[in-house]
Amino acid sequence: MSIKLLIADDEDIIRNGISKYIQLHTDRFDKIYLAANGKEAMDIIFRDKPDIMFLDVQMPLMDGIEVMQEAKRADILPYTLILSAYDEFKYCQQALRLGAREYLLKPVRSSDILQMANRAADELFGERKTVRIESAEEKNHLVELAREYVEEHYYENLMLADVAQKAGISAGYLSTLFQRQLSKGFVDYLNEVRIEHACTYLRQNYLKTYEVAYKVGFKDEKYFSKVFKKVKGQSPSEYRKSNQ
Repeated sequence: MSIKLLIADDEDIIRNGISKYIQLHTDRFDKIYLAANGKEAMDIIFRDKPDIMFLDVQMPLMDGIEVMQEAKRADILPYTLILSAYDEFKYCQQALRLGAREYLLKPVRSSDILQMANRAADELFGERKTVRIESAEEKNHLVELAREYVEEHYYENLMLADVAQKAGISAGYLSTLFQRQLSKGFVDYLNEVRIEHACTYLRQNYLKTYEVAYKVGFKDEKYFSKVFKKVKGQSPSEYRKSNQ
């Protein structure tokens, strides 16, 4: 049976992350629609009539409560699961009165979101018991998700657990995937990404070495220089001179 899912959230990383994780871990949802604001969500509800909806409360153009109100008036309100960063009781109370089945506060683990989606599908269409084994292609996709996140956040105080959460898997499993597919640990990979970005700053010759170190996520200039020499075979100052 075809099941249609709508994910409405104004944060790109959350909206796209939920979609990727669900697509990766189940084939139960034939269509997944994405909306970046309340108006887009309403357009999709009227046009495509999704069965299940993950809905943020605070969104541009129309908030989540307004979306539920309009969809309820039109008698086309999907099975609604609220994911919100706002813990004000009035929002929760309004959402539940309008028919929301869950009201969860962000951050919510990807595995929990998948479980909620499957539970909603079970309630609407009956339980389906299947066992899904991750293929090599899926494992590669998990590593790519992690690498993309590292590339976007390398300058932050990034931990393995943070990246694993974004990929929707455990830190231990992500560490194993890095070792198997990249032949290096997470920290070594993160350091290599940081050093490559540091090289760009060093070639530009605008920033001092300690400024470059902090710019790419290192908190200690000496440790930065040590890692840089390990990766590049020369110190930051030597690299800068050789690339003038």
